[in-house]
Amino acid sequence: MKLENLPLISADSHVEEPGSLWLENLPASMHDQLPPELGSDFHAASQFAKRIGIEHAQQAKPVTQAGEAAGAADLDALRELTVDPNQRFDVMRKDGISGECIYPTAGLYVWNLPDASVGEACCRVYNDWITDRLESQSPRFRCAGMIPCWNVDSAVKEVQRIAGLGLAAAMLPLVGTPEYNHRDWKPLWRAIEETGLPVAMHQGSGHDMLFYRGPGAAVSNLLSTQSLAPRCVSLLATSGVLAEFPNLHFVFVETNAGWLSWTMNTVDYYYEAFQEYEGWVRPILPEKPSFYMARQIHGTFQVDPVAITNLEHTGCSPLLWASDFPHAEGTYPHSRQKVIELLRDIDIESAAQIVAGTAAQLFQFDPEVLTTPV
Repeated sequence: MKLENLPLISADSHVEEPGSLWLENLPASMHDQLPPELGSDFHAASQFAKRIGIEHAQQAKPVTQAGEAAGAADLDALRELTVDPNQRFDVMRKDGISGECIYPTAGLYVWNLPDASVGEACCRVYNDWITDRLESQSPRFRCAGMIPCWNVDSAVKEVQRIAGLGLAAAMLPLVGTPEYNHRDWKPLWRAIEETGLPVAMHQGSGHDMLFYRGPGAAVSNLLSTQSLAPRCVSLLATSGVLAEFPNLHFVFVETNAGWLSWTMNTVDYYYEAFQEYEGWVRPILPEKPSFYMARQIHGTFQVDPVAITNLEHTGCSPLLWASDFPHAEGTYPHSRQKVIELLRDIDIESAAQIVAGTAAQLFQFDPEVLTTPV
C-alpha cells in the first residue's frame, strides 16, 4: 500500500457547542455561574463555518446564502452543524478522512468552574449531547466524554456512565488539582483502566491559558500551554502511575509530539543521576521512565517533522496524526497532501500506524471504518 491510499483517522477533531446547550439543559440557578464561553454571550466566530465556506456568520440574523442553504440562521445554528453527521461526512470525503476522534471546544472551559455541582452538571450535559448527536450516529465518530474532577467519587461514576453510553475516551484536564501524582487519583486511574478507555488531555484545559500579554503573546501562550504536556507526562511516569496501571493510556491532544523524545531522554538521565542523592528519587521503578512513556503516552499533531525525525527514540506508538478540524491551524482540506509530505521517508507500516492504526486501537474504531469509504 502507498501513502496515497492509507486510511486516515484524525485523532483530534472538534465540535462547536451552541451557546444554548448548557443554558437550556441546566437549572436557571446555575446560569449566572457559567463563564462566557459556555453561555449565550460567547460570540467568537465559527471556525467550522469558515471551513465550509460561510465567511460572515452573524448572531441572531440570517447568515450568507451558503449558511442558509446548510440550514443555519444564526451562529448557534452554525455551531449545530458541527454535530450534523452529513455535514461532517462531506468534510471527511473532501479531506480523505475515514474516522474522527471528537473533542469539545467551549467545553474545555468547564474545568475552570469553581463550583463542583455546576461543573459536574456541565459535563453530564455535554456527554449526553455528544452521545446523541454524533457518537450514536456512526462508527466513524469516536467521541470523548468529559469527566468532572472536583470530586474523585463523582469522576469515577461519570467514567462508568460514559463507558455505558459507548463514548470512546475519558477526558480530563491537562492540569489536575491536586496534581496527578497524588494518591487521591488512584481510584480514578483504576476505574478508567477497567473500562479500557484511554485518557484524553487537551492542551489548555484545567488552567489559565494567558501566560503572557503584548507583542508575541499569542504564539508564546500556545507554546506555554503545550509545554504542560511533558511536565504532566514526567509526573505520571516518575510517580509510578504508569507502572501501576500498565493498561492505562494517555492521549495528549493538540500538544504535538516532538517533545516526547526530549522528555524521555531528559527524564531518564536525571532519574538515574539523582539516585546518587539518597532519598531524592522515589519510587524506584522496575523500568526507566521512558519505557512507560513509549508504552502508554501518545501525542496528537498535524505537522510535526521533529516527531517523525525522532521515531528511532520514541517508536511509532506514541504518535497520532490529526487534522485538528475545524481549527485554522488544522490541515483541512489538504490532509492527504500534508501526510504524504511528512511521512514519505518512513516505512509504510510505521506510517499506517501513525495515521490510523494506533488511533483505531486506542479509540476502538470498528475495523470497517478503515476499509470502507465514507
